[in-house]
Amino acid sequence: MDERTEDRSGREDERSGQAADRLPRSDKRIEQADGQSGRAKPGDREHRMELLARELDRLSVRLERAKISEYVDLLNRPLSLIWRNLVAGTARGIGIAIGFTFFAATILYVLQMLGKLNLPIIGDYIADIVRIVQRQLEGRTY
Repeated sequence: MDERTEDRSGREDERSGQAADRLPRSDKRIEQADGQSGRAKPGDREHRMELLARELDRLSVRLERAKISEYVDLLNRPLSLIWRNLVAGTARGIGIAIGFTFFAATILYVLQMLGKLNLPIIGDYIADIVRIVQRQLEGRTY
């Protein structure tokens, strides 16, 4: 019977130790200060409330930095959200078109320069590509 009692008390000690590890720091202080009762002393309760107030202040500062209120306001006004997305999409599309035009013009210019160098095999191939692209730009099919 003594072995069973020792075994049970050992398990209870392990369980209480594991539970204490999972508790926030402020709860660990309460458990240590009051022992087995688990009730907080009046001073500890004030300390916990102070910690909670500090944590709420930190959270509110983080939310302000993330501009959550502006995002929620935008979600509550769907016409404004649609307008902003329409303008952003249009600007993105125009930017892509202009960028591709400059890129394609640069590639054609480089290919024309390589065609003028009269390289044996590559020159004929590049000249064909340039001719095909120029015909397409003029509106004629090859």
